[in-house]
Amino acid sequence: MSIPAVQRAWVSVRKGVPSKSLELKTDWPVKQPGSGEVLVKIQASALNPIGYKMLKLLPDFLAKRPYIPEHDFSGFVVDSNNSQEYSNGDQVYGWIRLDAQLKSKQGVLAEYISISQDNIQKRPSNVSAIEAAGVSLVALTALQSLDTVKLEQDQTILINGGSTAVGSYAIQLAKIRGAKVIATASGKNEKFVRDVGADEFIDYTKVGPLHEYFSKNSPSTKFNVIFDAVGMFDPSLYTYSKRYLAPNGVFISAGPQPHGFNLATVSQFLRLGGAMIFPSFLTGIKGKFKISGVVNKVDDMKLLREYLEQGKLKPKVDSTFEFDDVLQAYEKILSSRAVGKVTIKVDPSA
Repeated sequence: MSIPAVQRAWVSVRKGVPSKSLELKTDWPVKQPGSGEVLVKIQASALNPIGYKMLKLLPDFLAKRPYIPEHDFSGFVVDSNNSQEYSNGDQVYGWIRLDAQLKSKQGVLAEYISISQDNIQKRPSNVSAIEAAGVSLVALTALQSLDTVKLEQDQTILINGGSTAVGSYAIQLAKIRGAKVIATASGKNEKFVRDVGADEFIDYTKVGPLHEYFSKNSPSTKFNVIFDAVGMFDPSLYTYSKRYLAPNGVFISAGPQPHGFNLATVSQFLRLGGAMIFPSFLTGIKGKFKISGVVNKVDDMKLLREYLEQGKLKPKVDSTFEFDDVLQAYEKILSSRAVGKVTIKVDPSA
């Protein structure tokens, strides 16, 4: 197929919420693939919290605007660029790292992307383009978080935020490892959380603050791992964890995120900082505190692909929006009511 010189793309032109930051361009240049890259025609892409946070929070001198936002995509190769691994027409999915995005100004809310071969995998035939579009970033985050805490068979993990995209993959990956999974979410999402594999479910809207609930209802077997997939800024679930986290247990957070800046936020920040920095004999907290990170590891990408192909890992899509309706898609993810991934159908035939 012929490759155009320009494309349609949603472009961040200023700092702000998506409706203020994004403009739909029809003349954004298609970047030709460099060494080790292939050119992919994007069929679908997915939204992530980091995407809208960059739009809202990142100043122009750091974001190097204008740039195309978002990271996860699926599509097919249109210029294999002499690749030994990929050919034109191969169905693929993957993600663009933040550093590569800022350097190249590329993102996935566009019709084409030139991407490193290390950041893509061939899409299994049992996974649709829409489903595959939302896999890479959140599944890698979940996988690498469980690797960081060394979750093993027969251990018990509490996943706070089991209905989030990261949380739903963490549940599935923990079950693959043979762990027992207790997950929290609102009651309306209980079926979703149980369907992805949770052994036990807790409706956080009914039990009150989780640190108080678990302090009063200490599990018979303390948690080996607590994974906060929500990224709560309030550190209470960690600071009170001596009562319900095993002595050698680990607390890992998807990344504490404040909802605003006020006196309460400052107090929470100081409590969290103190709990992380000061030794346990001063704080009384025995569990280790870690923060999730995500890096591109080819072996991890391959492992996730195998799980998808074997049906052990099942992508969950909340909703799909047309390319012209990206702003409405952001409204959905900003509502915090999405269960699974919010995806964009870039190619109408996807």
